[in-house]
Amino acid sequence: MSVDDKSQASAPKPTAAELRAEIQQTRAELGETVQALAAKADVKARAKDQVEQTKQRVRAQALEATDRVRAKVRSAADRVSETDVNEVRAASPVPLQLVVAGVVAIVGVILIVRGRRR
Repeated sequence: MSVDDKSQASAPKPTAAELRAEIQQTRAELGETVQALAAKADVKARAKDQVEQTKQRVRAQALEATDRVRAKVRSAADRVSETDVNEVRAASPVPLQLVVAGVVAIVGVILIVRGRRR
């Protein structure tokens, strides 16, 4: 007898129940391995997952950008509302009535020109 024969002879033989349990465990591990390989091989599903992740990331970035813009608009609106309207009118070199008269004249000219073309 060799040394290997002695070590095998001294080790107890597994029972049928132990062998079945080991086979069951090996099958479960093999099933998990096959599922993992199938998931890696499914390029279409992986691409869809990547697209979905990208969509979610872009949506989050858009929400953050929207919030930043709204905050800036609010601060700008607050600064504008603090400005006195009388200061703006006093600083304007052209009187309001003259601006209104100019707009009315331009609209009148446009209507006359369009009327002659028809």
